[in-house]
Amino acid sequence: MAGAGGTKNSTVAKPSSSATAKRNNSNLKLQQQQLPQTPSTRRQNLLQLVAAAASATAAAHTFLTNHDLALHPAQTLTLESNISAVSLSISNLLSLIHHPIAFAVPRPPPPPPSWFYRFMSSQSNNDQLFIESFRMSKQSFSYLLALLTPSLSSLTIPPNYAVSATLFRLAHGASFNAVARRFDLDSPTACRVFYVVCKAIIDNLGHFFELRTDLNRIVLGFGWISLPNCCGVLGIDSFAVKGNLFGENGYVMVQALVDSEGRFLDVSAGWPSTMKPEMVLRQSELFSAIEESRELLIGPSYELNDGTSIPQYILGESCFPLLPWLITPFRKSDTDDHEDEDDVNDGCLNLSSSKQAFNSVHNRGMELLDTAFGRLRSRWRILSKEWMEESIESFPYVVVACCLLHNFLIKSNEEFPDEDSDYMRNHDLPDYEGEGDETGERIRSAIASDLSRWEDC
Repeated sequence: MAGAGGTKNSTVAKPSSSATAKRNNSNLKLQQQQLPQTPSTRRQNLLQLVAAAASATAAAHTFLTNHDLALHPAQTLTLESNISAVSLSISNLLSLIHHPIAFAVPRPPPPPPSWFYRFMSSQSNNDQLFIESFRMSKQSFSYLLALLTPSLSSLTIPPNYAVSATLFRLAHGASFNAVARRFDLDSPTACRVFYVVCKAIIDNLGHFFELRTDLNRIVLGFGWISLPNCCGVLGIDSFAVKGNLFGENGYVMVQALVDSEGRFLDVSAGWPSTMKPEMVLRQSELFSAIEESRELLIGPSYELNDGTSIPQYILGESCFPLLPWLITPFRKSDTDDHEDEDDVNDGCLNLSSSKQAFNSVHNRGMELLDTAFGRLRSRWRILSKEWMEESIESFPYVVVACCLLHNFLIKSNEEFPDEDSDYMRNHDLPDYEGEGDETGERIRSAIASDLSRWEDC
């Protein structure tokens, strides 16, 4: 023990040389970070980050070209779009800092041979992948190709390339550049091929609009949902347009007639949202064929249980006028002088039970339009994209082509896409405000009374 005033022996550990070096390096880096960077240093750091981004983009491009046959087409299009966007951003960034491109900025096009050639040659190619790519089975594609080939002689590429390229664009909303890369074309050729094939579809598949050729089947189908002698349900759907061609939030309208199985029977497309639905109807070929040339709805009448004779008619949504051949739903203002007191509730006049029964069946008919348009948009994704103002004149042809392909695939017993169940059309169109036709009112009331009697049985 140390005496008073003595010193205490102790051992103090000295830091190792390696620990000292690490601490000195850390301090140096901290000092460097705290010191203001020169423009040259910042520029060098930025270039290093750009080089890293370019390297990662190149790796993504390599992955895409090596696995494009295994990925879903929607995945390849998304990845390709992202690669293009990043590549463009890198190029723009380098131009802003006035630096020549010292490394390759990757581009998305796959190397030859084309994607479609490799797709068709692949031993692993299966029917499900074919359906995902072109929205139909190989069997249906072969039949469609045989129907269209005689009309494609003006093209310089094989018919199977032309039809496949068109179906791919319709199915996925792919740009002409994306289509061109996959089918070994240039963009102008891809554009021309697309419109030539769409015209061929309209010219060769027009008989799939069966209003004139298979009316007995159509009427029978509606009979099963309590709509005697009905020849279709008529309504309007809206499609987005990019820009202000038709004003703010403007769109184009498509008037369509569908049957009980969701087939399109008549389509009138491309009407601006600045028009009232009534004017769209009156300027359509369907209206002319019924009102003027008397070509349609001239079949035999149907006799209800009470002896009332019901001519052939079409069910129309409330934005249209009530006509002798176009039966729209009852409105709350559509009341009779002999309405029961039970129909008065809180000072508001409600619909009678017969009118409610008719409107209920009418709603079921209108749901057929929702289903048909939902399936159409789900299968042909090009219709869910905003249409460009500069190509708005081509919109009607594309819509009609898609509707005919829709009918063709129903006839071929192709399954519908799974993702169409939640689609709802634009139901914000204003109700027709004019007076209804007296003959139309009589026919509608007779159907309503007949429906009410069946409900009471």
